[in-house]
Amino acid sequence: MTPFVMQRASLMLATVCCAFHSAAQAGFVDDGKGSLELRNFYFDRDFHGDSATQSRRGEWAQGFMLKLQSGFTPGPLGFGLDAVGMLGIKLDSSPDRSGSGLLPRGSDRRAVDDYSKAVGTFKARFSQTEVRVGGLSPQLPLLAANNSRLFPQWFNGAQLVSKDLDRFTFTALEVDSTKLRDSTDFEDLTAMAQQGAYPASVTGDRLYYAGVDYQPLKNLTLSLHTSQLEELFRRDFAGFKYKIGLGPGDVFTEWRYFAARETGRELLGKVDNRTLSTHFGYAIKGHTFSGGYQKARGNTAYAYVGGTDTYLFSEQQVSTFALANERAWMMRYDYDFAALGVPGLTFNLRYVKGDQVDPSAISSVKAGRLRASGGEGQEWERTTDLSYVVQSGALKNVSLRWRNATMRSNFADAADENRVIVGYIISF
Repeated sequence: MTPFVMQRASLMLATVCCAFHSAAQAGFVDDGKGSLELRNFYFDRDFHGDSATQSRRGEWAQGFMLKLQSGFTPGPLGFGLDAVGMLGIKLDSSPDRSGSGLLPRGSDRRAVDDYSKAVGTFKARFSQTEVRVGGLSPQLPLLAANNSRLFPQWFNGAQLVSKDLDRFTFTALEVDSTKLRDSTDFEDLTAMAQQGAYPASVTGDRLYYAGVDYQPLKNLTLSLHTSQLEELFRRDFAGFKYKIGLGPGDVFTEWRYFAARETGRELLGKVDNRTLSTHFGYAIKGHTFSGGYQKARGNTAYAYVGGTDTYLFSEQQVSTFALANERAWMMRYDYDFAALGVPGLTFNLRYVKGDQVDPSAISSVKAGRLRASGGEGQEWERTTDLSYVVQSGALKNVSLRWRNATMRSNFADAADENRVIVGYIISF
């Protein structure tokens, strides 16, 4: 090949690359966005009871989370990339107060001075179908990543969400490991121990998930989801959600039904749980009055993936109210002060009472005494949540949040808890 031909070929290649780069930039870069979230978190939980191995968990930490999200390259099939970097810094902790979930700690119970982690996600989009591979933080009925501390819980895997069929959303998911909220490494999947109901050391290699949500009406959603954690358990979910105007406000209801059973090599042993969780209420002029009823049936506690949220209406700051045979009654009140001309200020009060708990699979000292007396477990928890987001001025978008909880039980140590969270998000 002559130098002239090589020069022409190089020029053509450079032209093609520049054209491709310009076209890709139009979607991949120009449609991208980023944010830096600052979260200052103070956590304090006091335990009361003669069986408590640790009387208090109290830590203070500062978190930084940088999110970079690209757009999609142009064309019928678009590609993109998301990246998240996280840095947590210890502000206050000690070995006798560690374990709050804010900071990792070593075998000596000392929290690290700082820790960092990162996840990346490759994404592709065709029409109304999107595939994501890499770091995932799903919020699904059978896999709800926890985001109640400095950083969210992450999973490693692949997820497909399709809305190509009108009124339908199809979800398929496969994950093989998780990075917990206070961990820097991906770890094997486990089941939540549920106060000794399941062995937390048993692991599963992979979780498979499939779900469909159907919206026949704008205010009505029907859902069917299923998942299987290999060799441990299978879970199924059916959901019903409805909202309609009534007088000057809106009445709403949501019903969630879960069923779990052992599968594969049955490494967890017996898994037998069916739980119905309901919520209903009325919203009017800033006020929302609501409540619900929940009942677990079967021989074992509610089964779910370790580190995640339950997706039950009963879940509180301290207790989940999801043990074997447990019945729970729930009451809730929300108020948005925007109705009084104070936008950004919200208040929430919740109360949950549980009873009929089977203490046979609870490992605490108090549960042992309860078994010996032939009694049933009872518990209650009251939580309040006060939040404010600054609406203008130099501190605009700074959020302030105080969460308080009181839990009492005849099978577990009582607890009083406070969380104070100051947040700020810089978008670019």
